[in-house]
Amino acid sequence: MRKQTIKATSLAVAMAVFSSVAAMGQQSDSKSTDWLKDLTSRIELHGYAQGGYSYDDANGKSNSSFNLKRTLFWAKARVTDRFSFLFMHDFSSVVQEYYLDYRFSRDNAFNVRLGQFKHSFSLENPLSPTMLELIDVYSQAVLFLAGEGPDPLNGVNYGRDLGMMVYGDLFDNHLHYELALMNGQGINRKDGNSDKDVIARLEYKPNSNLRFVASAQKGRGHAVGTAAWNPGVAVGDNYRRDRFSVGAEWKSSDFNLRAEYLGGKDGEVGSMGGYVTASVPVAQNLDIIASADYFDRNTDMDYYQTNLTGGIQYWFFKKCRLQLQYTRCMSHFTDDYNWLQAQVQVAF
Repeated sequence: MRKQTIKATSLAVAMAVFSSVAAMGQQSDSKSTDWLKDLTSRIELHGYAQGGYSYDDANGKSNSSFNLKRTLFWAKARVTDRFSFLFMHDFSSVVQEYYLDYRFSRDNAFNVRLGQFKHSFSLENPLSPTMLELIDVYSQAVLFLAGEGPDPLNGVNYGRDLGMMVYGDLFDNHLHYELALMNGQGINRKDGNSDKDVIARLEYKPNSNLRFVASAQKGRGHAVGTAAWNPGVAVGDNYRRDRFSVGAEWKSSDFNLRAEYLGGKDGEVGSMGGYVTASVPVAQNLDIIASADYFDRNTDMDYYQTNLTGGIQYWFFKKCRLQLQYTRCMSHFTDDYNWLQAQVQVAF
């Protein structure tokens, strides 16, 4: 009888312990689930890839290649309602961006960004390649003056730099401003001199379809290469590097149109250019693309080129598209040539 009582008591204790452990486990699982839900609600993951085929007959030779232009992945973490962090990496090249954002006011009137990011010069440079019409993405002037790569004095910087920026929206989001203090040296490297670049941008949006944009950059570059059209600047020289731009963009369901005029000064050499790019939907998910693009790298030497582009793009799923474009390149410093490009873009 005593043994049966002991067994019953032991069984009751074991059941009580099991119930307590199970309850604690359920509470722990609940807390883990809540934590995981909170974490996933605060982190955004995005990415895209662009690759295709290119053919040209520049310099009297036939050149063709399959290519993978970009494979970007980025994560944005909302730490608090006002504090966030972004990290972006291009697996086909280098780390592109990493910066902190802090929102001082809930109406987005005043925000601060610190780190490496796309700078504010020009209408086009801050825009994502996933939404721009040209396979080569930006116009000649933007590619050169914004530091995307064609300027050997500045090097390849993908339109990005290290620094700090204040920005915000005013007057019921009709006016947007950005003011940045940047190294001026580009991405993933220290400044080559003690001077900092100031970049300012102002946007006026009278309505949801139209916006006007003006931007300027004042600074001093530290040359990492030499350029045939700018023989006065040698590697290691600190030189004047100023820019300005004015442009406008119209976006609607009927057509999109973007135009901009840009100019710059590198040392004693002046440059100027402009472009007009349009896209018109002609069928469901199918657009016709047209662009006229002019840029003179040295206005004293007439070192200019004009690109005329026509093509189509088909959006097969949200940000995913197929593109086909032909460009006639008419140059003053080399022979004219033809350029044919095809590209597929997949984004999420």
